[in-house]
Formats: sequence, structure tokens, C-alpha cells
Amino acid sequence: MSLVGALPFLKPRLSPSVSPGRQRRHTLPASEFRPLNTQDAISVFEIEKEAFISVSGDCPLHLDEVRHFLMLCPELSMGWFEEGRLVAFIIGSQWDQDRLTLDALTLHKPKGSTVHIHVLAVHRTFRQQGKGPILMWRYLQYLRCLPYVRRAVLMCEDFLVPFYQKSGFKVQGRCSITVASLTFTEMQYPVRGHALMRRNSEAIGFSQTALLLEKQTQRLDVNQTM
Repeated sequence: MSLVGALPFLKPRLSPSVSPGRQRRHTLPASEFRPLNTQDAISVFEIEKEAFISVSGDCPLHLDEVRHFLMLCPELSMGWFEEGRLVAFIIGSQWDQDRLTLDALTLHKPKGSTVHIHVLAVHRTFRQQGKGPILMWRYLQYLRCLPYVRRAVLMCEDFLVPFYQKSGFKVQGRCSITVASLTFTEMQYPVRGHALMRRNSEAIGFSQTALLLEKQTQRLDVNQTM
């Protein structure tokens, strides 16, 4: 039994200028990066649906596929939360071939050394704030801590190529995958992990890794646009 429970007359004191409701909100971290889980799937899909359907008419991952990857490889996802609210996310899975094929859209290959980035999306309220580039940078730095990862790959429509080039991705050529009338460019990023970070990757958790990157993140130009 807690001290307050055992001694009911000792009530916690609140600052007279702060309401209890406002104090509760302050218990949530102002900004947090963490792996996603299946409980986040609906929030993920709502952001993804709004971001992609209006542009291309479809989503990279449907809700059941979001749940599928968050169940199989949650450690290859990253969500950006502000005061408990999901504002941006990345979902990835492992792949074991040099180039992407149709199977890469639905399969997770645990023995692969490539991370296939399925989707990066930012909530509409938080766009044009540089969150997309910052999240991608943090994600790529995190991948350096995973000893089995050698590169990251993605496919995107042509108008997004400059965005990913700014994050360090290089064009591999036309992707063999098509969706209806849409064609894609395949891009890759070599993950050159620091030896020390790789040696320590099993000893530190995801949140601790994020803390190691915090000072570097602050140097990014937040005026970049998604």
C-alpha cells in the first residue's frame, strides 16, 4: 500500500496556479521516439490513409499489413509522439535480395541484411515543420545500431526522389514493382554503422539509443519541409 493510501489525510499538494487536468498532461513526454506496436496500428493507418489516398488513391500498407509488420518486426519501426500523440512514423521490415520484388511488399525476411522502408508519413497538422527529414535521419542513425543491417532501401514516386536524396539515398533505377498505373524509383542508403555502437547495440535499448542521438538531432535544420 502506498503512503498516500495508508495515510488518507496526507493528500498530494498541487500548485494553486495549475489545474489537476493540466498537471496530468504534463506527465506525458513533450517529444518521444519509440518503436510502434500493434496498439498503434489504427493511429498509423489513419495518418497513412490521409497522406496517401488523396495523392495516389491507395496506401503503401493497409491496416492488416500495418498490424502484420508491427507484430513481426516492431523494432524496425519508429514513431514520433508529442504529448502522447503520434505525429509521424516509419515502418520497415527485413529483406534479403539486392532489389525489391513484389514479395517485399508483404514479407519480412528475418535473415536479410537489408531494411525495406515501406512508408514514412507525417500527420497533416505537423507537415511543413521539417519532421519528415528529422524522423528519417533518426531512423537511419538507429539502424546503425543494429549489427545485421547493411543498407536501407525504399521505392517512391519520382516527385519524392529529391526528398530522399537529401536524406542520403541514392537512385538504384526503376523499380520492378508497379501498382496499377503507378511506377516507382528504387533508392538505397548504405548503413555504415559505428563499430562501438554496433558492439553496444545489444546492451542498450531503443529509447537509450534515441537519447544518444538527441544532441545531434537538435542540429538539424527544422526549416526543411516534408
